[in-house]
This record gives sequence, structure tokens and C-alpha cells, in this order.
Amino acid sequence: MFLGNPIAKGNTAIIYLSDNKIVKVFNGFLPDTESINEANKQRYAYLSGLPVPEIFDVTKINGKQAIIMEYVKGETLGDLFIKHKEQAEHYLNISVAMQLDIHSIIPDGLEPMHDKLYRQIESVNELDKRQKSYLLKKLESFTYEDRLCHGDFHLFNLILSENQVVVIDWVDSSAGDIRADIYRTYLLYSQFSSELAEMYLRLYCEKSGILRSEVFQWAPIIAGGRLSEGVSSENSERLIEIINRYCPL
Repeated sequence: MFLGNPIAKGNTAIIYLSDNKIVKVFNGFLPDTESINEANKQRYAYLSGLPVPEIFDVTKINGKQAIIMEYVKGETLGDLFIKHKEQAEHYLNISVAMQLDIHSIIPDGLEPMHDKLYRQIESVNELDKRQKSYLLKKLESFTYEDRLCHGDFHLFNLILSENQVVVIDWVDSSAGDIRADIYRTYLLYSQFSSELAEMYLRLYCEKSGILRSEVFQWAPIIAGGRLSEGVSSENSERLIEIINRYCPL
């Protein structure tokens, strides 16, 4: 398969457009199950009736894991927001409506959010035993009904095509508490703009009836999970500060 030049690069993969299909080629350092796990999560969302690119194949290209999927033509809401920042609330309203649709789905057989967060927090080197113990006990204390959570929901993972908004990048999806998923989105936005983060949270809470205080109960746990990801654009000191705000000395 001729791939040509990549159209995007992420932390875990390089994205190509070939033969009117998206080809996601994963970096070599990832576990052998990375591509099939991501494909299964995306297939689950697709079969749930959500507007999600269809998976065509999971294969290997030049010895590397790859997913071949439907190409959705359009611009991300993130790119549109950058061009038209005065329309921020309009784009966030579209995104919140989609996130509410995702959160309405009761999942079956999907990775539990609890297990993923537990594993992430245990692996963080920047936290001491006391901090980890606090976060894990807090994680165990939550009760909730499992719902489908995207795990990386933001304007750049929403493509506005001709007749609908399509949700991409399902690798972090899980079955868990929607309040945790909301805080995760808030945390991602607040990294770049507190104004955008606050607008998003206000809109979601207004449309759902969920209280801001309920969402923020998840703050130290989601910050702890984020620490484990080692994202170059993220400020680890900011995340530790959030954790320490809640973790008693």
C-alpha cells in the first residue's frame, strides 16, 4: 500500500490518507494489542449508532500495526474555532450535544474506566505512596452507573462533515462515570484556555443538570491519570498542583 506523506502525527501514531481511506500506522514501541484494542472500541461506538468512522481492517504495514478506516471529509470543530473564536459557544454547544449522546449509551463489555485509572495512577513516578493511596481510595469510593465515555473528548476530535458531526479517536474510551469524562474534557481545555474550559463546563451542566461540584470530585483522580500519559504539551506541575489541592498533607 502506497501511503505518501502523512496528514497528521500524534503521540502514538502517524495518519495517512490513501485510496480515500484513513490509514493509522502505530509507533513501534506500543504493545502488540494496541491496534486491535482501539479498533474494537471504535467499532463498538460505530455499532452503537454514533457517527463514527467505520473500521475496514486491522493489519500490519511495514511491520507496524495499522488500522484502515473510513475517511471523513471536513474540518474539525477545533480548526473552525481557531478561525472563528467569536463563535466559541456555538461550537461548544455542538460538541456538548454530541457528548450527551455518547453519555446516554449504557455500554456492555467495554474496558472499565476504574481499571484504567487505577492502572495509570499506580504507574505514575511523580507521586509518592501517600498521594497514590489517597487517589486510589478516592477512586474506590465513587458509585455510578456505567456509561460510554470517550476519554479524550474535545473540539479537535470532532469533524464537521457535510451533514453531521463525526467523532474520532476512541482509543481512550471506557465504561465509567460521565462526571469523570466531563472533568477530563474540562482539564484538556483548561491547559490552553480557562475561559473555554469554563464555558464548556457551564454549557454541559446547564444541558444535563449535573452540578459543577459533582464534576470536580473527580479532579485529583483524572489529573493523576493524565500524569501517567507523559504528554509533552501537558504541564506536569499543573497536574500535581491539582492533586495536592485535594490530597491532605
